[in-house]
Amino acid sequence: MTHDVDPAQTGVPDGRVMCADSLGRTLLAMAVPPEHRRDDILTRVPVRGRRGELPESVRRLVLAAEAVDEAVPEDRVAHVDVEAVARWIAGHHRAESYPAVVLGSPHGAAVHLAVACGAAWLPTSFAVTVPWTGGSPGDWVAARDRGGRLAERILARNPGVSVRQVHDPVLRGALCGETVTLHVQWRTLPAAYLELLGSRLAPGGAVVLVRDLRTWPVLAGPAGFSFQVGTPTSGWSAADHTLDNHAFGRLLRGIGAADWPDPPTGQTRRYAETSGDPALDTQLREIVAATGSAGHRMLYTDPQAFSAGVADLYRAWLRPAGGRRDALVGIGRMIDPWHAADSGLVPYWCESSSRAVADAAELWLAGSPPFDRISVLPEPPGTLHEETASLGHWRSVAAFALRSGTVDKFLASRYPLLPTAPGHASRALTPSADHRRPEPMPISEVVRHMAGNGSVPGLLVV
Repeated sequence: MTHDVDPAQTGVPDGRVMCADSLGRTLLAMAVPPEHRRDDILTRVPVRGRRGELPESVRRLVLAAEAVDEAVPEDRVAHVDVEAVARWIAGHHRAESYPAVVLGSPHGAAVHLAVACGAAWLPTSFAVTVPWTGGSPGDWVAARDRGGRLAERILARNPGVSVRQVHDPVLRGALCGETVTLHVQWRTLPAAYLELLGSRLAPGGAVVLVRDLRTWPVLAGPAGFSFQVGTPTSGWSAADHTLDNHAFGRLLRGIGAADWPDPPTGQTRRYAETSGDPALDTQLREIVAATGSAGHRMLYTDPQAFSAGVADLYRAWLRPAGGRRDALVGIGRMIDPWHAADSGLVPYWCESSSRAVADAAELWLAGSPPFDRISVLPEPPGTLHEETASLGHWRSVAAFALRSGTVDKFLASRYPLLPTAPGHASRALTPSADHRRPEPMPISEVVRHMAGNGSVPGLLVV
């Protein structure tokens, strides 16, 4: 089974449909066992992490050119085939059968959960970037106009999806003036997903839908298209994206934004781009009823609540296998669920490198039974602003260890401006010689444990 999208079907060279810098792309690469992985993504340095030796003015120009070069060319947007993308995604999973399939929002803990129960992980949306000639990081109005026109081309060929554009100077910095980012969301499950569920979900298996229920102000556009300024994954609130917020103004000046019209007040709040289409829930219920498999939902309004729930699950799963009391705090793309399990580490995943997320990690550690060792892998966010957690903050997280708390030295040397290849997480984790990964947890036990964890507000398991 191939991993590659057929260029004859998509009209786009292999590897350029699903944005290589997106979190979902990294999670997909890490969700499969190491022997099935594609090294090109895991060894690839994100655009914002490159050319650190250059003067900033020169570096900005070089990175802009590289971001454009790696985006889907404008003249190929109308040829993007989301069914081909779905086949490429499903093709990462090569086992003959799976006891469960986890679908939904791009959340690192969902992939850790899939590994714990031997499940396949399938995202229900993917990000596409397209060049924006003459763009500006501060001109979100022009970005929306361009995104709407591009979305119409995608929707004309792919009626089973919707498109949410995100213009985010906090996470993407100056690059949001070089490309536009479109999140393609399936409104009905693609054929490749249905085939996997129908032929490779083991008898008595389960389907688990993971959904982010956070909302965000959204501007509607042409049918099937919507637009948002900023994203909850940055750690900023929607209200922070205004010039009345001096920290945001300083960030804009730092990335060369000449102007910034504040978004209109009173926008309709809808599910953010990470949520996926709620119609999939209904379709999955119908599939579960027709096949006799089990169906579960894990819904969160706080992504760190889901991370805490899965970390507590791992503590229960790993305890009988060795007795080590070690934890891994991985941020963003610094995730390797298979190496974490092979190392006997309890994984707590942080959505971003924001101060609020680091605070949440500290609160979870403070309320948990102590760990002997804690390893922290802080992903450099690539932009610097006042809500970025400092290295001192991450060292404070590591300091909860009873014996040894460490912050990865290589990542610390690049923090906060130079993200590195996600494969560094694998290199930083050394499997323990005295630990053996336990047998996968039955999905019924996983759900029972997660649902019974009443100490995690912001998470509903049904």
